[in-house]
Amino acid sequence: MVNGNIVVQIIIGIVLAVFIASISSKFAMSISFLGTIFVSALKAVAPILVFILVTSSLANHKQGVKTNIKPIIILYIVATVFAAITAVLVSYFFPIELVLNVSNAKVSSPEGVTEIFNNLLLSIVDNPVHALVTANFIGILAWAVALGIILKHASQSTKNILNDLSAAITKIVHIIIRFAPLGIFGLVAGTFAKTGFIALLGYSQLLILLISCMLIVALVVNPAIVFYILRSNPYPLVFQCLRESGVTAFFTRSSAANIPVNMELCKKLNLNEDTYSVSIPLGATINMGGAAITISVLTLAAVNTMDIKFNIPSAILLSIVAAISACGASGVAGGSLLLIPLGCSLFGISNDVAMQVVAVGFIIGVVQDSAETGLNSSTDVLFTAAVCLSRYTNKSAV
Repeated sequence: MVNGNIVVQIIIGIVLAVFIASISSKFAMSISFLGTIFVSALKAVAPILVFILVTSSLANHKQGVKTNIKPIIILYIVATVFAAITAVLVSYFFPIELVLNVSNAKVSSPEGVTEIFNNLLLSIVDNPVHALVTANFIGILAWAVALGIILKHASQSTKNILNDLSAAITKIVHIIIRFAPLGIFGLVAGTFAKTGFIALLGYSQLLILLISCMLIVALVVNPAIVFYILRSNPYPLVFQCLRESGVTAFFTRSSAANIPVNMELCKKLNLNEDTYSVSIPLGATINMGGAAITISVLTLAAVNTMDIKFNIPSAILLSIVAAISACGASGVAGGSLLLIPLGCSLFGISNDVAMQVVAVGFIIGVVQDSAETGLNSSTDVLFTAAVCLSRYTNKSAV
């Protein structure tokens, strides 16, 4: 599908966008609608894509063919916990403080792990039409899995219809992704025209710490996990996932919107469609290493600001809570920031202070959330590919 090296086209689009924004912010803002349309198209097609592909994949699944979803889910969870631990350790050795101001902004956020699980259960039993309209991917997955399993016993003509629908939706996705260079051109132009990096200078230390943690996870922790699975050099696969999935996710800032891109990359890598048609949308929901990093770093920044001492046991507890919280984070821009008060509550930090930390997160969100999404989304493909390739080489997945 991707001819003419779409990555090169995207890079050219980014360079042109920065150049135009530096010359005329007004003109850059006028073309930012291209990015809005592109992201809207991805978000529009993602729910129906997930629903149709998962249903079709399960309905047409042949007995005796393994999908290996379980080891991928284990990898998602383990990697998220490791990401949180990495963030805690880096924050422990390189503590930073924030300048917190009183903010009147009201933000709705979960008050505890129990509420997260309640919301999770409610999402699972959501009305299927409502789930599709609101892009509730947990509900979409639940209904798609249920229908797919039941339709395994349907007539062949019904299964053929599902296959045709799957092919049609996939074709639509192909068309949308071909416009990625143009869409990202508009996104970058609009972003630079609005803020550039001036607003980030005051929080450069925090931003550097966050990005450093994400780079450590992307270039050290995750490759180590993949090496354990494949017993071979993981970096060619790591860099391909970062280049072809992470770059797009960085600018769309939405794991959900990047699902079609990841599906296409999995197809390009010749992975098992029965596996990635389920693991990719699932990863957009529960594989949240970047979110775990954000929650941990900003929580400990608040702890340091309030001059609260923390020990290793409390740090480990924060890692676990951050991982659980991250798995419940929304697959849209800024979702992880609303879970920071949950981490702060472990250290007795009031909700008023926690909300100020959330506000700081939104200030640096132009880069932080982009990097977080790039990490999250690229590892969806990375771990799916690792497990699929380990099967082909007759190695154990976990």
